[in-house]
Amino acid sequence: MELRMKNCAEKMKVNGVHEIKRCWEVNGKCEINGKAAANGQSQGKQEAGGKPMAGSSGLPLYSWEEIQMHNLQTDQWLVINRKVYNVTQWADKHPGGSRVLNHYAGEDATDAFLAMHLDQAVVQKYLKPLLIGELAPEEPSQEKNKNTQLVEDFRALRKTIEDQKLLEPSLLFFFTHLIQILFLEVLVCLILRSFGNGWLITVFISFLLTVSQAQASFLQHDTGHLSIFKKSKWNHLMHYFVMGHLKGMSAKWWNYRHFQHHAKPNIYPKDPDIDMGPLFVLGESQPVKYGKKKIKYIDYEKQHLYFYVVGLPLLMPVYFNMQSMQVTFLRKEWRELAWISSFYVRYFITYRSYYGIIGTVLLIYLVKLLESPWIALITQMSHIPMRMSKEENQDWFSTQVLATCNVKQSFFNDWFSGHLNFQIEHHLFPTMPRHNYYKVAPLVRSLCAKHGIDYVNKPMLKAFGDIVRSLKKSGDLWVNAYYYT
Repeated sequence: MELRMKNCAEKMKVNGVHEIKRCWEVNGKCEINGKAAANGQSQGKQEAGGKPMAGSSGLPLYSWEEIQMHNLQTDQWLVINRKVYNVTQWADKHPGGSRVLNHYAGEDATDAFLAMHLDQAVVQKYLKPLLIGELAPEEPSQEKNKNTQLVEDFRALRKTIEDQKLLEPSLLFFFTHLIQILFLEVLVCLILRSFGNGWLITVFISFLLTVSQAQASFLQHDTGHLSIFKKSKWNHLMHYFVMGHLKGMSAKWWNYRHFQHHAKPNIYPKDPDIDMGPLFVLGESQPVKYGKKKIKYIDYEKQHLYFYVVGLPLLMPVYFNMQSMQVTFLRKEWRELAWISSFYVRYFITYRSYYGIIGTVLLIYLVKLLESPWIALITQMSHIPMRMSKEENQDWFSTQVLATCNVKQSFFNDWFSGHLNFQIEHHLFPTMPRHNYYKVAPLVRSLCAKHGIDYVNKPMLKAFGDIVRSLKKSGDLWVNAYYYT
């Protein structure tokens, strides 16, 4: 009997089985433990007798080479704290959406896992049934292309932050923020009752409602990232209230979209926030790709100009609202629909006697139209001007910092941006309450300096201008590729 290890992926694929790259060949047939290999299951390192090698825990041992083979939507493995998990079947049940897991398939997801989950003990009960093995002792804890020292330094930084209790929220801070939002809503009602609904009054209350809506956007961002309460379930409930009742949008839609952005910021095609086609081409590679393929939906040379007409005013009332409703109906999220409906019911009850049904609808979308440039500038200033690339499987720290920049701190900047002027710290520690960003910023800046990574911190007006300058630069790249290659 001839028994030897070989790469038999090609042979297995002919028989209708994919993703097997290591197996035993017995008398010319590919087998694993005496059975034909099937269902994309790799069996880890093998002993001479054909049994999988096991570690001290009794689990099969795997190499990075084996784990990295399981990086497809139909076959997803990932590593957390040296444990190997098969999340293929569970991905559709993941509260943050299946795509987030797929973005880390075949990779070490330890730092992303720690960053995105608030209560590690609760999450472990979901991980336990998915555990299939562990890294072999001779394998590094991360993929071999990653900077081990940087990963260790970042994890030491996280431990310091945990010890200093910087991940613990101040309920007073967030309660004050909520009171600000509700106070503005009540103030509008009092103004209408006292002074009527003339044009000047309408303009003034629209301004107040815009401030309320923008600040509600920042508060829903806090709840969506589980950074207000210590228990995830209370954060989720608060998220439904703020996003659904106060803003009239879907919390789950936001989760599915935003968590992908955090998992792989500015990485094609994994970050939905940089997928703005066919309206805009971003970065350096996408414009060249479009240009060489002679793709011209719009004259991208002028995208920095029509950004003012399309991007700024339509982000909230058109693009985000349409996506939110689409996800709600397609996924049949009826509870979400009830929360969203409560927003419109509240507005009609409050304003119908002053503006009528059509006037109330126009008021709602006027406020969303006014809010849109505010939110668009804040959300885009930290990413569009930064580095964009295809997947390079970098460590968590580098992935987040290179794709992100900060805006200088001031009382106004903190309030106007909902503390998203500390975008670097937010991306590194998404569950951290925003009132602690400024405390951790010097530590992050120091780690960047140690490893030669740029920590970009700029004035707010320059950050706004860099959005347009970046769009113009990308448009010029498209022109050169379209007309001259």
